[in-house]
Amino acid sequence: MTQTMKAMGISQYKQEKLEELTLPLPEISENEVLVEIVAASINPIDLKIRDGKLKLLLHYDMPLVLGNDFAGRIVKIGGKVTKFKVGDEIYGRPKKSKIGTFAEYIGIDQADIALKPKNLTFEEAASIPLVGLTSYQALHDVMQVQPGDKVLIQAGSGGIGTIAIQLAKLMGVYVATTASDRGKDLVTRLGADQIVNYRKENFAEVLSDFDDVYDTLGGQNLLDGFKILKPGGNIVTLSGTPNARFGKEYGVGWFKTMLFGLASAKLTRLEKKYDVDYHFLFMKPSGSQLEILRDYIEDGKLEPIVDRVFSFAQTQEAVEYSESGHAKGKIIIKINE
Repeated sequence: MTQTMKAMGISQYKQEKLEELTLPLPEISENEVLVEIVAASINPIDLKIRDGKLKLLLHYDMPLVLGNDFAGRIVKIGGKVTKFKVGDEIYGRPKKSKIGTFAEYIGIDQADIALKPKNLTFEEAASIPLVGLTSYQALHDVMQVQPGDKVLIQAGSGGIGTIAIQLAKLMGVYVATTASDRGKDLVTRLGADQIVNYRKENFAEVLSDFDDVYDTLGGQNLLDGFKILKPGGNIVTLSGTPNARFGKEYGVGWFKTMLFGLASAKLTRLEKKYDVDYHFLFMKPSGSQLEILRDYIEDGKLEPIVDRVFSFAQTQEAVEYSESGHAKGKIIIKINE
């Protein structure tokens, strides 16, 4: 096996274009496996990390390989790895301290991966881990949705929305979502019960008495989400501001917790005004939850939605396409055959 690998990343924050890097092959610990990555997907967090927007939460040395989920083959295992063997086809989401899936290889803890769904290609499987885990944890762990609950899922035809709608319907939830005319047919096919055309109407003027809001957009969409919740409801955001509660739970220290409290003061006021709970979600890797998602997929209950597949050499083009906001479903980078 070669001792070096190619990767795509940055040498500094706010770098306009990703650069190709040649790096040593990752060394693995006793609980880790070395994976030859076949495909990776692009997620909004990749762009936030590139632009330095998560520096308060995450520290990275440069150069930094981007990429937060993948599918591939195990080529080496650590001495204490018991669940997997060389040759296994797996998918996963590495810990935030060990990102770097826009690369030919990655070392990852056995607890953060699962066997790839048998009925998916590597490209399809690579589309699932981050959006699947994030949405499962939002709906199941944080909102703790019950059959019959009413949930708004923002941006239903996007990479997160397409999976979140399907998971919510599997949990027996009434789903409203926002989409354009171009995305309407897709979200209808995925099971959305109510579709608000965000180009023509404001969801806050159409929807009311909802149990939960799953916010993927931030900004005014997040603020408007409070207005449609019933007392005791939840608003879970991926794009809003972390609050002091998150700082304490995530263990960032008193100073950063204080900064989060100040930055989220407006959101805290809205929490009290509408008598709801505001949650900033920072998803955790989980091989056991990936197994749940795999079972859904193999049973035909959950399908990946892939918009486009780019080659490794086209990674920058794939990033730019992601930034355009036009993708319906996930954007994939094919790294190894």
